[in-house]
Amino acid sequence: MKLSDVGWCWEGQGLDPGVDPSILGVGDGCRFFGLTRANYMFHPNTEFAMQHMSWLDEITCDIAKWEYEDTERGGSNHHVDARPERVRSEAALVSELSLTYRNITGAFHDDMLGLVRREGMTPEQYAQVYEAVRGANPDLKLWVVIYTHELEAEEWADFEDFIDIVNLWIWHSEELVEQDAQIERCRERFPDRPLIMGCYLRDYTNRAPVEMDLVRAQWDSVIRNLETGALDGYSILSGNLIDGHLEQARYIRDIIAANS
Repeated sequence: MKLSDVGWCWEGQGLDPGVDPSILGVGDGCRFFGLTRANYMFHPNTEFAMQHMSWLDEITCDIAKWEYEDTERGGSNHHVDARPERVRSEAALVSELSLTYRNITGAFHDDMLGLVRREGMTPEQYAQVYEAVRGANPDLKLWVVIYTHELEAEEWADFEDFIDIVNLWIWHSEELVEQDAQIERCRERFPDRPLIMGCYLRDYTNRAPVEMDLVRAQWDSVIRNLETGALDGYSILSGNLIDGHLEQARYIRDIIAANS
């Protein structure tokens, strides 16, 4: 198995606190890591965007969209629009785009459980989102971000039928040493779903790059679990962090190259 064959990179300019704008654009993260699969985030799902990413083997497109609005002081507020009707309409749009751009293989719902709770979305409303994902293309998959601290949430019993692919993340980097156990927990909770491990360059809880000993621990675990079949792939967050987190990014790039 080649690591380059099962890897994804988040692509897009997320406005993260404490992170300077990147010199890299959409697709540059994949080029840096030697990957051909992208989780396209934060930007509109348009024909132009899909044309720009047509060289990639696969892409997923997010369906909870980040928007800007002016503030009274003349600034801009960046927020995610996760209203059920908006998520449903984006899902339908991605499904339609996938008929023309065949490298679109999935719709991507970031922070799914938190946003479902925030918006009071019912299972019946989420069923409509899932139907929209497959409305024009029944082969399209719905990716859902799940954090390890959410694995015991009671809501999964009502929503798990709408999850095609689990993208698992460990929010606190100091817990990366427990990744093997967390993967096992996720497999027990979602035994029949493909499992993609999320790999941060940055710890958002302390607004700093993930410490290198923890990066090494995570990637040792990623390789181990890919070899046993406990993982089906990995996803790196993200292309726009590379130039500010070069030590972490270069280490990961070298690991991928050495195992491809």
